[in-house]
Amino acid sequence: MWTAIAQHISAQTGTAFTVADRRSVGGGCINQTYQISDGRQRFFLKLNRATQVAMFEAEALGLKDMDDSQTIRVPRPICWGTAEDSAYLVLEWLDLGQASPASWRRMGEHLAALHRVTHRQGFGWHRGNTIGTTPQPNPWTTNWLAFFRDHRLAHQFALARRRGGHFPRQQALLQALPDLLAGHHPRPALVHGDLWSGNAAMTPAGEPVIFDPATYYGDREVDLAMTELFGRFPTAFYEGYQTAYPLAAGYAQRKMLYNLYHILNHFNLFGGSYEAQANRMMEQLLP
Repeated sequence: MWTAIAQHISAQTGTAFTVADRRSVGGGCINQTYQISDGRQRFFLKLNRATQVAMFEAEALGLKDMDDSQTIRVPRPICWGTAEDSAYLVLEWLDLGQASPASWRRMGEHLAALHRVTHRQGFGWHRGNTIGTTPQPNPWTTNWLAFFRDHRLAHQFALARRRGGHFPRQQALLQALPDLLAGHHPRPALVHGDLWSGNAAMTPAGEPVIFDPATYYGDREVDLAMTELFGRFPTAFYEGYQTAYPLAAGYAQRKMLYNLYHILNHFNLFGGSYEAQANRMMEQLLP
């Protein structure tokens, strides 16, 4: 397997590479992650079961879309595929350093620039991808309310039913979406899609970096909302974003609705107390 991955890297970079050293590094609970090196070049490697190769391909294409926007730094995808019984994704290795208020402000400014990238086909993406390991459908849709209702919340509710989840106010919430999103007509924005603190960092030079995306074109507020879900980003981040691209009125009310998607997804991935948390959120959202 290691030889096959090294040969693929060599073919894609045009420079001979062998895996002389591999070190396990932190990378979440879904994949095995490594730094691989030949003593001169270093890469970040993700491994999973061979059946997950489509997940890695979608991640690579999402990173490519963000990289092509020339707005915010992401690790560039090198190659992906299968070797033996494993799927792999090889990314540019980026050293990460300490963050400062100035670098967090730049993070907000750069994310705002990413969110100004739009698409004429509307909301969605050119393919489905995953949020964690959960399938995330992205069919092109001209209306944001319909996209978020059908391909985000209703999709997660359907998966949750199969898992045994009980959400008594599910239909009431879906029917209330026109009221909850009344007067809000966002334009499609290129979003990271899974932007919590574990997926954002800085280089030693203070350049903001985001990674592990669940990319699509959606309401830009979904990214801002998630930055507040598991502990807020530093204040400087929001100051930088607001200065560059002020949020529309009503964001404070919409962010819980958008974060409900992620809590439902966490229930589908991990079970446990996320069911109760999702039900509490629905009680707060509904009259």
